[in-house]
Amino acid sequence: MALQPSQLTYADLQAFPEDNLRRELIDGELIVTAAPRTRHQIVVANLTARLWLYANDHGGQVFPAPTDVYFSDTNVVEPDVLFVRAENLAQIEKGFVRSAPDLVVEISSPSTRKLELVRKRQLYERFEVPEYWYVDIEVDLVQLYRLNPGYGVAHIAGRGDTIEASAVPGFSVGVDDLLGPPETENDPVEE
Repeated sequence: MALQPSQLTYADLQAFPEDNLRRELIDGELIVTAAPRTRHQIVVANLTARLWLYANDHGGQVFPAPTDVYFSDTNVVEPDVLFVRAENLAQIEKGFVRSAPDLVVEISSPSTRKLELVRKRQLYERFEVPEYWYVDIEVDLVQLYRLNPGYGVAHIAGRGDTIEASAVPGFSVGVDDLLGPPETENDPVEE
């Protein structure tokens, strides 16, 4: 009989100290990432502000990280931004959002690219998150995945395009507004 590696649970995740590291569980495996860089956070703030304005007019709730999404006891992640529509607000509990938010957004970081494009995308698809955006700030593109019934091929949006969220009716954002001004040679280099 082969021994299975131990799987961590949400209770294990909560036992870690507050130390500015993002800790997530995918199928019981601990994923630890460092705090994001400033450009990443600018994109998070831009999108959060626009979704907050939308929520004021249409209902719903937006959460920037760190907010846990609890899919199961061994699958708990912290998307960069998530949105729950007004009719699904019962999913919001005191410590986390239970089940699939209507929209989940991850902003690229060099150290998390594979995690977000492969493992987290597969997790979001498996737990039927209606819409997943991957904002790639390295190349100024947004990959949009929508359930139909699976994610299939991503729709790609770049500068000059406007994204309409099918999972959040009436919400749209320009890619330029989301990303902010293009980086120039004089901008500080992020490592």
